[in-house]
Amino acid sequence: MQITIEHEVPGRMRVKLAGRVPDADLDALRRVLLSAPAIAAVSIYPRIGSVAVRYAVGEREGALAALRAVDAEAIDAARGSCEIALAPKTHGLLMDVATLVGGHVARRWFLPAPVRALCTLWGFRGFARAAARSLARARLDVPVLDAAAIGISLLQRDFKTAASTMLLLNLGELLEDYTRATSQNQLIYTLLDVPDYAQLVPCGDPALRGAEERRVLADSLVAGDLIVVRTGMPVPVDGTVEQGTAMVNQSSLTGEPLAVERTVGDDVFAGTAVEDGEAYVRVKAGASDTKLRSIVNLVEQAEAYKAEGLARRERLADRIVPWNFLLAGIVALTTRNLTRTSAALMVDYSCALKLTGAIAVLSAMSQAAREGFTVKGSRHFEAMAEADTIVFDKTGTLTEAAPRVCAVIPLDGWTRTQVLRFAACLEEHFPHPVARAVVRAAAAEGLEHRERHAAVEYLVAHGIASSLDGKRAVIGSEHFVVEDEGVRIPDEARGKIAAELGGLSVLYLAVDGELKGVVGIQDPCKPGTARAIRELRELGLTRIVMLTGDNARAASRIAAEAGIDEWRSDLLPEDKHGIVEQLRLEGRRVVMVGDGVNDSPALSAAHVGVAMGSGTAIAKEVADITLTDGDLDALVRLRRLSMGLAARMDASFAEVIGLNSLLLAGGVTGIVTPQASSLVHNGSTVLLAARNARAYGAEPGRRALPLAASR
Repeated sequence: MQITIEHEVPGRMRVKLAGRVPDADLDALRRVLLSAPAIAAVSIYPRIGSVAVRYAVGEREGALAALRAVDAEAIDAARGSCEIALAPKTHGLLMDVATLVGGHVARRWFLPAPVRALCTLWGFRGFARAAARSLARARLDVPVLDAAAIGISLLQRDFKTAASTMLLLNLGELLEDYTRATSQNQLIYTLLDVPDYAQLVPCGDPALRGAEERRVLADSLVAGDLIVVRTGMPVPVDGTVEQGTAMVNQSSLTGEPLAVERTVGDDVFAGTAVEDGEAYVRVKAGASDTKLRSIVNLVEQAEAYKAEGLARRERLADRIVPWNFLLAGIVALTTRNLTRTSAALMVDYSCALKLTGAIAVLSAMSQAAREGFTVKGSRHFEAMAEADTIVFDKTGTLTEAAPRVCAVIPLDGWTRTQVLRFAACLEEHFPHPVARAVVRAAAAEGLEHRERHAAVEYLVAHGIASSLDGKRAVIGSEHFVVEDEGVRIPDEARGKIAAELGGLSVLYLAVDGELKGVVGIQDPCKPGTARAIRELRELGLTRIVMLTGDNARAASRIAAEAGIDEWRSDLLPEDKHGIVEQLRLEGRRVVMVGDGVNDSPALSAAHVGVAMGSGTAIAKEVADITLTDGDLDALVRLRRLSMGLAARMDASFAEVIGLNSLLLAGGVTGIVTPQASSLVHNGSTVLLAARNARAYGAEPGRRALPLAASR
């Protein structure tokens, strides 16, 4: 089989196949790969032709050899043993359970005792092999526990007990794998429903710029289309740069935080974002496949972003395993009873803690996606649950993502039409709410234009610079245009601006150092903002701060409407970053919420960064959580969900420790047989995992543990 390694960490790799995997081949491919001794587990993503495998340390080459050895004949041979296709998955689970149980019953009823004993010894080889791999790495873990418990029964020549124990362990593993896979698939397909957009160039001609571009759903793109990506925009598909140069952040794929330069002839990939520059990209593949690959990356990397609380509990569970052996040794020495010794080895804490915790997190991530936010890992839920301070950007975060132009003041001989037309001509290149407001206002008045300016340059948190007929043209904040560019505002104009645009966000347009006009933007609060702020306070966020690069009058108005007492205005990106850092130094657990390129430093500095879905791709890339619809009520739901996840994991931890401790006590005292202990242990693990997979719910107004308490 032709494969290409896409991603690899010790013990795990994901490879790209030559094409998609047909549904009819899924079961067969899985069976062929799992039959290879070097491969411990397989996950197949058929729509993108990708396979992830887990293997023991030192078995990398064996795993690669097994992958390359798969061919059509092997698939056909394996397909013959598959009664049904993978879909629907429940049928596959039932068939696997029926095969396990039916084979066990058939051997017990129809085979003579010596043959049953040989079958039991043959079935033990998988457990023995897993234990040997663990011991070779100097680890006393769950596979060693299982093999030791079964081995004691074999030493006693109690083949019936050994066979029953292996059946229960295999059934438990099968159900656990199914529960985990179901949760992962639910999350993947939920995230697939979140739309992405692209800036399409008609006719695939880079010369057709500006007004000729149109915003389209990324799912509608096909190979050969031409799109343009600029500062702050996502790269929604895989493609090749045909014109321009851009600095692209690829951390979601490579883990490398620094942007890399991509110019003519270079490939760019879905799931990345442009930090600076502009590039015209020829689409190489449809968006659905590349988007799914990015989502699979997110789900796979969620393990790397485990909450510290979950990781700490799992480490504790692993450290308990050697004590299981010590307890078994004490039981063996004091009772001389191998049955009780086996019972002490049949129960472990690690499996149950890891599965119930992972399922609770996957369920929370899936529900988060359905409710309007995407979370990159459980540690961000934990940080959100523990936070006591939340910091908001203003424009596009607390205020409408669709502000509108309220006034245009022409100056220096320009007309209102000239100011609005040229402002829209510059602003249309960038995905910021204020820029979109200017473009919409020009379109509403039927102001079409042909671009006369040169290439535009976006200066983060300042504005836009270009040239018009060889003269420097700038548009942006007062700080940028007046202080940085040295443009003078006449006294008469200053008075007029203060009188007519008081409390509005203001854009200043200047050409060749002369102010030509100003545009006043009405930036109203989003509906429900004050209610959301109030509910966040009720949920334990004791300090709420608003930061903005806008002027003090506009900031004061929005803060009053939102019910925020603490705010700062006229800030640059580094100022926002410094304020968040200062809050952290004060011992605060900080959530930062923003939507723009200028918010990225502060988002990365906070304990958890939250990006608005209407914001720039860079903000979403840097942030830990994205609110897909920009709804502030989603923040309240996120806080409740995070608190509920913490409560659910605490409850699961207590239940797993308590129940399995009782089983251990019952086993070593002879009250519970090894078979009963295994049955209850594995059954309770699956039941707890299934319970943790249920939806989270919350009653309005509940503060402490609202989600767990509602069930």
